[in-house]
Amino acid sequence: MSILLEQKQALIAGDGSLPVIMAKNATKNGLEVVCISLSSDNYKELKKVCSKVYSVAPGQVLKIQEILKNEQIKQLTFLGKVSKKLILKRPKFDSKALELLKKVKRLNDDQVMLILIEELEKLGITALDQTIFIKNLMIPAGILGKIKPNEEQINDVQYGYATAKEMGKLDIGQSVVIKDRMVMAVEAIEGTDKCIERGGKIAKTDAVVVKVAKPHQDKRFDIPAVGLNTIKTMKKFKLKVLAVEANETIIVEQEKVVNFADKNNIIIMAV
Repeated sequence: MSILLEQKQALIAGDGSLPVIMAKNATKNGLEVVCISLSSDNYKELKKVCSKVYSVAPGQVLKIQEILKNEQIKQLTFLGKVSKKLILKRPKFDSKALELLKKVKRLNDDQVMLILIEELEKLGITALDQTIFIKNLMIPAGILGKIKPNEEQINDVQYGYATAKEMGKLDIGQSVVIKDRMVMAVEAIEGTDKCIERGGKIAKTDAVVVKVAKPHQDKRFDIPAVGLNTIKTMKKFKLKVLAVEANETIIVEQEKVVNFADKNNIIIMAV
């Protein structure tokens, strides 16, 4: 189902290059992007392409609501990583953030995001599918680089895919590390790269990373994504295969990722 896009779009931006890519693509299509930046690492790049960039801490929900109201926003996109580890650091949450957190039975990604989206809907604001402005980054099925997996690696990918899907049902994480049909590591709050590090240290060499979408993935948030840091972490800890779910996963800077993988004998495949 197609959606009629408003001329003025809001972007709530976390870490990484995905928010910048989204803003560039939206502005190329004649749309204005107002950004609420939750991170400092891409702030300068966002300033170049967005009409306005507001710097806001993740716990400042009242400030975010005020900006959206003042800017007369009707549609927004969430993009970029905002780590749940922030909660463990006890940041300064405003009264609205604390109120919303109390409503959440478990502090997993789905429940937190659905509560936020529900609040936005009360303000007449729709959260869009994250992929609307970055569909060109979604990966079809196939081998992306020059190197093909062997039978043992394919078996590990199949086992890892099934295991990662089960983890997704529980909303724990999207990635697993497998070697010889044994689970070396499961992604939790630490994120994909740290999961790769843990699994690689246990496996020593030749392990497989599998990253998938959750069953019934809500495309308004948490679309699986990998990038150059992912593949560099794999090289460092001697993992040999990265398998992602076809048509459900974003590869950022795909050409650079594939070239690096080819040079370092790492297989990239979408299944």
